[in-house]
Order: sequence, then structure tokens, then C-alpha cells
Amino acid sequence: MSDRLVGKVAILTGAARSMGAAQAELFVAEGAKVVIADILDDEGEQLADKLGDSAIYVHLDVGNESDWEAAVATTLAEFGGIDVLVNNAGVYRRATFEELTPELIDLHYRVNQLGVFLGLRAVYAPMRERGAGSIINVSSISGMRALPGHAAYGTTKWAVRGLTKYAATEFGRHGIRVNSTHPGFIDTVMLEENSAEVNGGIPDVTPLGRKGTVDELAEATLWLASDASSYVNGAELTIDGGTSI
Repeated sequence: MSDRLVGKVAILTGAARSMGAAQAELFVAEGAKVVIADILDDEGEQLADKLGDSAIYVHLDVGNESDWEAAVATTLAEFGGIDVLVNNAGVYRRATFEELTPELIDLHYRVNQLGVFLGLRAVYAPMRERGAGSIINVSSISGMRALPGHAAYGTTKWAVRGLTKYAATEFGRHGIRVNSTHPGFIDTVMLEENSAEVNGGIPDVTPLGRKGTVDELAEATLWLASDASSYVNGAELTIDGGTSI
């Protein structure tokens, strides 16, 4: 490893498994102190134990403002600052317009959209005090193009794309960069649980002919978190094997 995050402190939401867990492992390997934030307490605590003194676990429901306040306070107390936030946490339920319910819309809004907004607001002050920071908001290719059956999920991911750009215009003057990633079909538990019928067709719609891995996504996220991307702000990084071309 090349120590690309030495001296940095990162909060990773939805980090108990899949994409977030891969990021946590890579970030620690690259020298960061990591806060694993999730509602999956057992899995999150096990991952923190595995990563040792460089990681802690905090319970965080991203749609709950008081949970964000507690997570930031714990991070500052344990590690002294915040340099990176990755808003991974998300929910994904396929539904046509005919199948949509207000409850399903609200679930996606609360986690995917409100959760990102609360995260942006929660880390703004400590990052501003530090004079620098990198925030990575995980959107989706569903935030780049409309896909059938994705209205509840996709509209929140379009919102994440917009939130990223608005935050980038205001946070940038304080040295805080805000960018979004747009994963395609990544081999995760969430994809497997909710898109069994989609999985078989992925080679046909993806020019690279396969799903992406969580490690590939983690490497791209690491680049945005590191100083290697120091002049990248308000950008959209598509990680989809060419699906959205």
C-alpha cells in the first residue's frame, strides 16, 4: 500500500458490509482512522474489531439527526477531527409506478436523500475548522439515467447528484470538496437481494460484460478521498463498466 490516507480520519456510513466494509478495510490499509457507521451493530462491531485500533464502530441511523450529532462527537473525541465522509448508506427496492406506495417513497427518501443531507450538514463545521475535507456521496447510475422499476430509488439518487453540486459550490471556498460516485451493477448483498432477475442480464447491458466488485469501487472512492484528487470538486465519477454510455 502507498499510505494515501495517512493522518486522515474518515466516517463511512453503511460500512458494516459490502461496499462500505471494503472501503473501511482499504482506508485503514492506506493509513486512515476509520469510523464504521451503520445500523447493523453486530457486523459493524466485528469489522471494527478486525481492523484494530485504527477503527471504531458507531450506531448511525442516517435519517436521524441526533444519531449524526453523536457520531460526529464520538469521532472528534476518539480521533480529533474529520477529513473524509463517505455517504454509502442506502436502501434499494424495485417497484413500478403501479406498485409504489407512500411508505416506499418515504423509506427511500429518508435513507438515500435525507441521510446524505444530514451527513453533509453534520461534518461541515469540523471540516471547515480543519480547512479541508473530502465528501463522497454515493449516488448510482440510476441518478444518471431513468431505469424502469427504479422510480423510488432513482429519484433519490438524482437528488444526491444535485445535493452534491449545491454543496460543492458552498463548501469549496472552505477547502471542502464534495463529489458523487455513480456505481453500476456492483456485486453486493443489496443487489443480490433485490435484483435477482436483473443479475442474469448484466453481461448484456454492461460493455465490460460483468458486475463490478466492491474492491474496484473502494479504489475509486479512495482516490476521491485522497489528496490525489485535490482539484476535483462537484464531479460525477461513474463506476459502471460502461453501462451508462
